[in-house]
Amino acid sequence: EIEAKFYVNDLKRLEARLLELGARLIQPRVLETNIRFDLPDRSLSAASRALRLRQDDNIRITYKGKAEIVDGVMSRKELEFTVGDFETARQVIEALGYEQIAVYEKFRATYEMQTSEVSKDFGSLVHVMLDELPYGDFVEIEGAGVDSIRATAARLGLDWEAAIPASYLALFERVRAGSKSDPAKLTFAALNGFRPSADRLNVRPADLKNS
Repeated sequence: EIEAKFYVNDLKRLEARLLELGARLIQPRVLETNIRFDLPDRSLSAASRALRLRQDDNIRITYKGKAEIVDGVMSRKELEFTVGDFETARQVIEALGYEQIAVYEKFRATYEMQTSEVSKDFGSLVHVMLDELPYGDFVEIEGAGVDSIRATAARLGLDWEAAIPASYLALFERVRAGSKSDPAKLTFAALNGFRPSADRLNVRPADLKNS
């Protein structure tokens, strides 16, 4: 998995730009429910690894290795497979000794597009995810390498220097710090419409120059 993440002010404008560039919608906007697991000693988190159960239009179990950040792009090993039943999968994971450490939600729409001719990875595909989280809107770009991701960000008018080298859960920790928010609940109902500022998230809108 090689990706870059950006905080944005205007997700609809980014979607319109994707359509102008000929991007193809491959997954319409859908609600994702995610559960993160760890062992009782929290050794997965300590090693910057992750075990996740996700439900959207499919049900998937995902393992993610430790991330490496190079030039604003996050690269990490990812292993994923589909399962047939969300609740049974949760029970199996817990029976193996893992515990739930967080539940989080987001709405996501996914587009697919060709990299531009200025990219060394020209001809390969990139995926652009438009994410609505309880605490803000984001764009994730996944591709074959840094060059294709960076070229796509430029075509979308995103400021590369505003790329966020952090996970969504890590961003939530910035929101939760000093508050009474439940650390295990990152859902729309739990945040109840609360929208922290970019300053509180310690991020900068990547589409600010287009506003």
